[in-house]
Amino acid sequence: MKTIGNILKAILPLLFFTSGVLYAQVPSLQYWRPNDKRGLNVFEPSKSDTISFRGMKIRIGGDFAMQFQSLNQSNDLDNLVELGSDFNLPTANLNVDVQLLDGVRMHLRSYLSSRNHNDFYIKGGYLRMDKLDFVKPGFLEGVMKFTSITIGYDEFNYGDTHFRRSDNARAIFNPFNENYIMDAFSTEPFGEVTVQNKGFLALVGVTNGKLNQNVRVNDQSDNKPSFYGKLGYDKQINDDLRVRLTGSWYINKGETTGTWLYGGDRTGSRYYYVTYTQPDASGNVQGGNFDGRYNARFTKITALQINPFIKFKGLELFGVIERASGSNEFTTPQPDKEGAFTQLAGDIIYRFGQNEKFYVAARYNTISGKQLESATDKLEISRLNFAGGWYISKNILTKLEYLKQSYDGNAWTGRFAGAEFSGVMLEAVISF
Repeated sequence: MKTIGNILKAILPLLFFTSGVLYAQVPSLQYWRPNDKRGLNVFEPSKSDTISFRGMKIRIGGDFAMQFQSLNQSNDLDNLVELGSDFNLPTANLNVDVQLLDGVRMHLRSYLSSRNHNDFYIKGGYLRMDKLDFVKPGFLEGVMKFTSITIGYDEFNYGDTHFRRSDNARAIFNPFNENYIMDAFSTEPFGEVTVQNKGFLALVGVTNGKLNQNVRVNDQSDNKPSFYGKLGYDKQINDDLRVRLTGSWYINKGETTGTWLYGGDRTGSRYYYVTYTQPDASGNVQGGNFDGRYNARFTKITALQINPFIKFKGLELFGVIERASGSNEFTTPQPDKEGAFTQLAGDIIYRFGQNEKFYVAARYNTISGKQLESATDKLEISRLNFAGGWYISKNILTKLEYLKQSYDGNAWTGRFAGAEFSGVMLEAVISF
């Protein structure tokens, strides 16, 4: 903890200076989630038209995040690397948002650096239409008062966890350092229609089921589109109480598509080098940039996620009840033999101070299931997080977290058998 204190002393003066720079005025856009503290607990952007259109506006924003990691790990084979205490690779995003027409907005996000790709590349983007006046003034005005149409190549709206996750450097909405163990997030070509009225929410959408795009030439693969949707209710009951409950579904019946729902993130896990092995006799190392998360890589997948959310004054409760099933690419010659996994998670957050600038939080997250229905034992992972955070300004967040993750049960083999890692992480985030 003495090391953490020294790091805080070094970082905080820089953060205070930067907060003054970032306070400069930037354009406000229609039907948009602010990329700072004002965007906390914003899920689907509201259909309330609070910003008047005054011509095309371009908003350039960004995200920056850096972590100090101090973790220890072990497993039954005693072959995991010894983790040191130091800074991880800083990550950065570039965000471009453009108000093109009245009720028509474009978003583009690029990753300037990430753990899995330290080079610049485009995450994706979309076009959102909340009015169709470009067809003719007042076109379908009664319908569009409640309806949004979104098309693009970006993250699609399955579940509510993707609104609270860290998207590379955009970690200002995540009270913790890492995302859920089964991280429901992918960027695919998609189109979706969302209807919101008096707190009720309904959404239907479709993607092509693929993360990496290419022209199919003499393609013998069984590609199929993915269909998804969401139903829910989100209501500010009074000044103190807000209640939200949603249920989302996702279906893909293709043998070569659908594997990306829990593996579509291109940036990497926040927990660096966990479950990496020492070099073997041939110098080979086992491990990957996404260790700490889990993806069963089901094809022909069917997934359901239910998310309750309650905010009463400074107290927030958010839950995840999720089940994913499907055939598995490793099941040949019986590709239709289904396995299934269940994910459960609960977040408790208490925000306090002027404008809720401080918070303390706890999360418990588990997954349990089988890659094959015929498997004797279940694979199980559990993670416990305790965190605290300070919004120095609406653009700057520092958070400190203790975590413990374990791979439980007799089904794990190799480096994951009896694996466990725990320790402390400190993260500084700037978003504007």
